[in-house]
This record gives sequence, C-alpha cells and structure tokens, in this order.
Amino acid sequence: MARKNRSAGAKPRPELIVITGLSGSGKVTVLKCLEDLGYYSVDNLPIELIPKFGDLIQDSPKIRHAALLMDIRERTGLEQLPEILARLRSAFPTKLVFLEADDETLVRRFSETRRPHPLGAGNSVLASIRRERKRLAPIRALADHVINTAKFNVHELRELIVEKFTGSREQSHIMVHITSFGYRHGVPADSDLVFDVRFLPNPNYIPQFKKLSGRHPSVAGYIRSFPQTVEFTERISQLLIYLLPHYIREGKSYLTIAFGCTGGRHRSVMIAAEIRKRLARAGYRVKCTHRDIEKG
Repeated sequence: MARKNRSAGAKPRPELIVITGLSGSGKVTVLKCLEDLGYYSVDNLPIELIPKFGDLIQDSPKIRHAALLMDIRERTGLEQLPEILARLRSAFPTKLVFLEADDETLVRRFSETRRPHPLGAGNSVLASIRRERKRLAPIRALADHVINTAKFNVHELRELIVEKFTGSREQSHIMVHITSFGYRHGVPADSDLVFDVRFLPNPNYIPQFKKLSGRHPSVAGYIRSFPQTVEFTERISQLLIYLLPHYIREGKSYLTIAFGCTGGRHRSVMIAAEIRKRLARAGYRVKCTHRDIEKG
C-alpha cells in the first residue's frame, strides 16, 4: 500500500473508518449513518480485498471519507484484520470503531428480530455471543473507539455517531445515561461512575412501601425527608456538573452514571430520577433507566 510522494496540489489524504464488533450491536446502523454523512460506505468487503480498497480511496479524486464494515461473517479471515489495519494506518488516517453490548441486550435483540446468530449453528444464541466476544477480543483491543450500544436506541446511536465524526460538539452534546440498580443483582458492567446509596434509610422495611418503587410519590417523599438525602443529592449534582465539562474536553461522548441500593427498587430509583432532573436543568441531555426496578 506504499505510495509515491504526492505533489503539493494533490488530493488530501483520505480518512477511513473501519467498523466491527459483536453481531446485533448496531454496526449496520453506524455504517448507514456514516453513509448519510457523505462517507463512501462498503458492507462486509472480503478481507483480502481491503488493501485494494485502501488503494482505491487513495487514488480516487472523489473519495475523501470512507467507511468499511467487517464482522464475524468473515470467519477465520478476521484474524488478518490486525495486520491489515496496521498497513492502513501507516498509509492514511484510519480509525477502528468497535461496537458491543452486554449479553442480555444482545440475546433480547436476536429474540426480537428472530434472526439467527452468524455462529449459531447448533449453539444457543447466548453461547454464540460469548464465543464471538472471545474471538473478537484481540480486535477490540486495537479499537480507537469502543461503543457500548446497550444504552442507546437507534436514534440516540445515530446522534452519537454524528457528533463523534462531524467534529460538532457543544457542552450539552454529551449523552448522560443514569441508571439505578441493585447490588444483589450485580454492578452494571458499563458504568463509568458508581454511587452507593445504601446508607439512606430503606423503605423496603416499611410495609406500605415494600411493594412500591422509588417512582411512587410516597416512597420518594419518604426518602427525600431525611437530611442526608437532601445533602447527598445536592453534593452529587454539584460534583457531576463540575465533572461533565472536563469529560467533554477529554473527548468523551457519553457517560454512564449508576446509583445502587440493595435491591434496585426504592432508594437508587428515587436518587437516579432526582439527579436526572438536576442535570437536565443544567442543560445536559440525560436518559434515565431503572435496571432492577421489577426485581426488588
């Protein structure tokens, strides 16, 4: 892929984005989004043709930006990707974007679409996902951007890609995902910041609150009635409003903040909802989910 020195008036070096990751993680959505942004896009080009594709975009006077999707459909050919990626990066700007999601989210997506996993012959979807994750681990380690799509719907994922690859980023353009969870069900693996709110009085021990959640006004009012709740929400809000601009300056496009209590039904739900409101008032785009609210 070596090229002779170009004259001063020659075409600027092209940019290539290689998209890969787990099946069901949203790779096609990202490719279509980049195509809409003007990228010359190719889905699942045979891996032995990638060097020729690199030559093509360097020689073409019309191609400034290109995107290429590679995935497990390449079977054993993916083992060549690290070497090919190194050659591409030595020739012109090349970024690797790796998409993933947790096992539960991917299983649900395959169930909803009723499509088989590419590695699914004779295996369960979950077993195929875990096998694919293991095979792609060396490629994931080379990625410039690793995006966990479990927290995004299609529209939010497209918005993230637009912001990441158009260079248009204002302070309010970071995506903040707040989630509540229960420690007995495990800490969310994709959390950037985790806050333990088990020090707050537990409504679970009050009979009239036990079957309700932190969304209920009576439960929320009970938790909010304690001075430590008021002080905690105030201090955490101030901390996050201080931190977010620093994360943005470091290039972070999304941030996941998790609040945990014992079961994930009362205290963490109320606190997550309260922090969401405060960050929204500060001008940030915030999405709030409650992972374990139905588990108790």
